[in-house]
Amino acid sequence: MSTHRDRDDEGRARNARPRDGLGRPLPYGAEGVERQPEGIERTPQETVREAQRLLEAGMPFHAHEVFEDAWKTGPPEEEGLWRGMAQLAVGVTHAARGNLPGAASLLRRGADNIAPFRGVAHELDIDGIRRWAEDLAADLEARPEVREAASLAPRLRAERDSAS
Repeated sequence: MSTHRDRDDEGRARNARPRDGLGRPLPYGAEGVERQPEGIERTPQETVREAQRLLEAGMPFHAHEVFEDAWKTGPPEEEGLWRGMAQLAVGVTHAARGNLPGAASLLRRGADNIAPFRGVAHELDIDGIRRWAEDLAADLEARPEVREAASLAPRLRAERDSAS
């Protein structure tokens, strides 16, 4: 067994292990899903569009990484918005992986974190997203069954913006 650990030049761990569409690690050498590049600075609108695409493709773990980039590279006053959106995407990830209590908890926490951004959140339909998260959390508790990630994808943008 090798003791080699994948580290960058500064000694920080790199995560080169392949992952499936829900972000679960696969054995080294397995065919995985391409990871989202880290540290990408996108406009808020690009963030929302890319995350929506990934959520609809059944890749909420990857959508979480897009939101995490916005959280880490955006203005400090929007940190809670993007952190909350990342938590919602991780909630969907947990639901699709079968961790239903964790999913419900993250969905509620994410909904709480985005609540203060009503009306100022770029193209995001904050009220609609919060309703979706609360409804999904309650449904996961009432009907504890694993669901396909793509079937759980919320509509992130307000109806009037959905055509673009």
